[in-house]
Amino acid sequence: MPKYVIEREIPGAGKMPQEELRAISQKSCAVLRNMGPEIQWLESYVTGDKIYCIYIAPNAEAVREHAAQGGFPSNRVSEVVRMIDPTTAE
Repeated sequence: MPKYVIEREIPGAGKMPQEELRAISQKSCAVLRNMGPEIQWLESYVTGDKIYCIYIAPNAEAVREHAAQGGFPSNRVSEVVRMIDPTTAE
C-alpha cells in the first residue's frame, strides 16, 4: 500500500500545548476508525508552523478525505516513491 507525506500548514504548531495536540490526535484517530483499516496514520513531526504526517493509504484522495472529515489542512500530499537512509551510502 502506498505511503504518503502530508504537509499541514498550522501557524504556531510548534507552540501548541500538549492538550491541543492530544485533541487533534484524538480527532484524527476517530476519523480513521470511521474510514476503515485501509488508511493508517504512522507518525507526525511538528515544526514551527507545520505538521508533517506519514500515512499509509490506498490513494491520495483517501488522505485528503481524512483531512476534510477531520477539519485538518492538507496543503500538500506527496506519495513516497523511495526511501533512503545512511545505509544507502554503503
